[in-house]
Amino acid sequence: MRLPAGDLSPADALAILEAPAGALPGIMARATAVRRRTFGDTARMCSILNAQSGACGEDCAFCAQSRRHGAAVASYPLLPSSEILAAHAAASRFPIERFGIVTSGRTLAGQDIDRLCALIAAHRDAPVSWCASLGMLGEAQLGRLAAAGLRRFHHNLETAESYFPRICTTHTYAQRAATIEAAKGAGLEVCAGGILGMGEEPRHRVELAFALRDLGVASIPLNFLVPIPGTPAAAFAAPLAPEEILAAICMFRLVCPEAEIRVCAGRERALGPREKDIFAAGATGIMIGGYLTVAGRSVAEDLAMVREAGMRHEPERLRQGA
Repeated sequence: MRLPAGDLSPADALAILEAPAGALPGIMARATAVRRRTFGDTARMCSILNAQSGACGEDCAFCAQSRRHGAAVASYPLLPSSEILAAHAAASRFPIERFGIVTSGRTLAGQDIDRLCALIAAHRDAPVSWCASLGMLGEAQLGRLAAAGLRRFHHNLETAESYFPRICTTHTYAQRAATIEAAKGAGLEVCAGGILGMGEEPRHRVELAFALRDLGVASIPLNFLVPIPGTPAAAFAAPLAPEEILAAICMFRLVCPEAEIRVCAGRERALGPREKDIFAAGATGIMIGGYLTVAGRSVAEDLAMVREAGMRHEPERLRQGA
């Protein structure tokens, strides 16, 4: 299929998702060229810690951590700073560039923000930089975290604005977008993406991609729904075929050529033997070491997959520790 040489329109993006299977290799070649031009062949990897789990009052349909659902999940308050620091040190042995502190709930309590600011400030020069996903915070709170040494803030849009009411009713898409704008206003880089395979249509994926482009996010994590028993989304999940996923990655890459595309939860199950093709589809990296409420694969297996795809590790200075 023919795509314009410059920016894609929503119609162009939708055509990628609806193209016949025979067109996918050509689309992937275009996505590979765009990824190489901006990011080269070095995979960018990160890891996260579920630092506060469960007991969330929101009703996000996909999430096991909501107390409104019947999913079995561990529940605990913010971990002691010593445990967070130990997890950061352990993850730093692997070839990652970022370590994310992730907490459940609509937002994080003030005293917990104080504690994280102190922790990050004391270790702001660590070779693996600090990232955090702490819910809906205001610009003043985010500014304090930035001043302490936080480099990047994560806050997913989750899905398209027009599909969002199907996924969550306790807060709005606009509130999520406002949090992203607040993080940017505080001087933080933003990591924001969503989950595919929640029953959305191709047009919703296009809508999400253009929203992320317009928000100017630095990194786009793409997740693929892992239906968790007890969550509402388990009842209406619509798993995507590997070819649909690869086409979606291509579309996000071509719509957002300057953003990192990080393939995260659900990739192992959803893609199977085609997982290594994510880089040919334009992805720049992966999350390693597991996810929030579902297990990933071993780090050694992930690194082997990266190498099999013809990619190098990032950052090279930590490669010997992998």
